[in-house]
Amino acid sequence: MRITFLGTGTSSGVPAIGCDCTTCRSDDPRDQRWRPSIYIELDDGMSVLIDTTTDLRAQALRFGVGRVDAILFTHSHADHVLGLDEVRRYNYLQRATIPCYGDARTMADVRRMFAYVFEPTLEVGGGLPQLATFTIGGPFCLGHATFVPVPLLHGKRSILGFRVGAFAYLTDCNAIPDASWALLDGVDLLVIDALRLRPHTTHFSLDEAVATAGRIGSSRVYFTHMCHDLPHAATCTSLPAHMQLAYDGLRLDLPE
Repeated sequence: MRITFLGTGTSSGVPAIGCDCTTCRSDDPRDQRWRPSIYIELDDGMSVLIDTTTDLRAQALRFGVGRVDAILFTHSHADHVLGLDEVRRYNYLQRATIPCYGDARTMADVRRMFAYVFEPTLEVGGGLPQLATFTIGGPFCLGHATFVPVPLLHGKRSILGFRVGAFAYLTDCNAIPDASWALLDGVDLLVIDALRLRPHTTHFSLDEAVATAGRIGSSRVYFTHMCHDLPHAATCTSLPAHMQLAYDGLRLDLPE
């Protein structure tokens, strides 16, 4: 299984509009962060996209996302869904409808936000994405792999992380409910939200993310959804050896 980080930034991206801070002016490409998303290529050839960010077209072109067999949504905030219309290119290339998976609230929001896709008029213009929505009720299979939804808290809202094999992706969270800890037993490669140094009401701070990752006990930990408060190189030097900030374009391989 190969995991590609398409974006590792917060909802405003990095550089942030109108900001002149050191991170936003950095020449280090790891400090340039699109909105958060990952792309999973499974060993059986199936390709899975987690979230459709507002940067999806640019991400797909830069990182060679040539196929999308399924889309998983963590939740329906703008930075995680508003690139959905871009997937109509994959409908054209693949000649197939793309299944989309999320919790009940997220799927209802997506159908409302993209009503022109799911309740089209007779005049469809240049074409519409061909999508089928499915509400996640528990573990489900894509190809030969089993995906396990991991309920998380994003402020007061319940959202989903996802686990496949020994890999877990937990973005946009500030707490893990008691019932979800067991779902993370044995995770070897963990990706988890770490917005900034200061506390936040809907995201883990870096210290909170480090502590949470320590409790999960993964041997490799990468942080995502960072704002410009966390410059890549300087922040990584302060972290334990098995933890580091992810960056756009990072690719990781691991057995399924």
